[in-house]
Amino acid sequence: MIDINESVMQFLLAFVVVGPLLGAAAALLPAPPGLKGKSPEQAVLRHGVTVTGAVLIAAIALALGFDHDQPSKMQASTDISWIPALDVRIHLGIDGISLPLLVLSALLTFLSALYSYFKMPAGPSPKAFVSLLLVLESGTLATFAVLDLLLFFLAFEMVLIPMYFLIARWGGEGRSQAAWKFILFTLLGSVVMLLGLLLIGIKAGTFDMMALATDNGRSLTTSVQVIAVLAIGIGLAVKTPMWPLHSWLPDAHTAAPTVGSVLLAGVLLKMGTYGFVRILLPIAPDGFRIFAPYLAAFAVVGIIYGSLACLALAKQGAKGDLKRLIAYSSVGHMGFVLLGIATMTPTGVNGALFANIAHGLITGLLFFLVGALKDRTGSTDLDTLAEETGAALYGRAPRLGGLLAFAAVASLGLPGLAGFWGEMLALFGAFDPAAGLSRPAFLTFMAIAAFGTLLTAAYLLVVVRRVCMGAVPQQAPELADVRRYEFAAWTPLVALTVVAGLWPKALLGLTDPAVQQLLAGGTR
Repeated sequence: MIDINESVMQFLLAFVVVGPLLGAAAALLPAPPGLKGKSPEQAVLRHGVTVTGAVLIAAIALALGFDHDQPSKMQASTDISWIPALDVRIHLGIDGISLPLLVLSALLTFLSALYSYFKMPAGPSPKAFVSLLLVLESGTLATFAVLDLLLFFLAFEMVLIPMYFLIARWGGEGRSQAAWKFILFTLLGSVVMLLGLLLIGIKAGTFDMMALATDNGRSLTTSVQVIAVLAIGIGLAVKTPMWPLHSWLPDAHTAAPTVGSVLLAGVLLKMGTYGFVRILLPIAPDGFRIFAPYLAAFAVVGIIYGSLACLALAKQGAKGDLKRLIAYSSVGHMGFVLLGIATMTPTGVNGALFANIAHGLITGLLFFLVGALKDRTGSTDLDTLAEETGAALYGRAPRLGGLLAFAAVASLGLPGLAGFWGEMLALFGAFDPAAGLSRPAFLTFMAIAAFGTLLTAAYLLVVVRRVCMGAVPQQAPELADVRRYEFAAWTPLVALTVVAGLWPKALLGLTDPAVQQLLAGGTR
């Protein structure tokens, strides 16, 4: 920890939230003559790298200045009255739960901007692309930093329009339908969620998440909590995505450009699970306890369903799309996150938060790798890669093949890598759920989820065998190995996946005190 003045911490957090918005507005202005470089397009892409880089530096400075001895305490807090009539406040702050997600979002957005500088997806003006990317970043970072229910809703919704346009304008085949499906699903979920947030605010007399968490549901009747958890939970479950509200995700991922898929999987899905932990667990605990077994049941169905869908796509002759396969794998991985949250135990919730970060790192890397594979071969169809173009990556592009195999074994939860700890802790949480929850039911859920890990290993190893192994075809064209800019964009993800796997305390030391206090009845 570096000793940083509290007012400086407040400024850094405000900059992290507002900086990308200012950068988005600046991206639309004409580039000054001295900064154009080879072209105005290059200048605006460089602007995107600069702004996201500055935000990442600020997020790292926040992490360094964070008091790691008190991770349960809300730090870098700003609390200003905004709409007095509704008692809506501009209330910002970070604790051990939100800080890792904040840094992850800033990192993935910077790496996406860096990757786009060298490999801009085909589509309209780079100005619009960079602006949308920065608005998306502002919305995601604000979601993890705001402590007012209505501000949370605004930040939660802020990401929808930029992601819609990133898919619809810079996406691939079927992009228009995928973008519409994404926006309709998430908007309908959000309308229901808003009703739940308003119900809590009106009945409790405040929208302040800190005051509500400290109250721990005491000012809300059980019936109000049940309605609020159902309404808010539906909106969060769509974004997570929980089975059976997941059907927008495979289409969105398949059609999205590479960086769109990275941000969708690495950042946007985390907003839903974060809402469960930050809002429903501490604010409506009695209502959440009633729905917890159902949430766990949907979670384990999602784990098995996602894995079976991936196995079907990986099968020879299935014409399975690799991006679609990774999207379905996300349904399974997020099932473990939801199972951990549903246990309502410190072990399970810590596992969920760890799995969130691990999924962001590993799946972000997988989508980068699949995007690179598509750039080189022109296809993400598994049968085409395995037979027609004869990928045989170990022989033709060994570094690319090695990275794909690394990301696959990390995703299946190999011990020593980030994917292992979150899923294991979620299973441990299900082994001994919170008081008031049926232990036999959760033991059943644990057994089903554990079986899902075997299915996950099966389909990922099939993918590695088909894409990476095999003899190099005689007529196969030369395949470029990892390029410098790809190396720069992917190395942080590889390094953090290893560090989180070998040193889980770095993350659990942040989240555990905050989770313990959250479940005990609020945050100081």
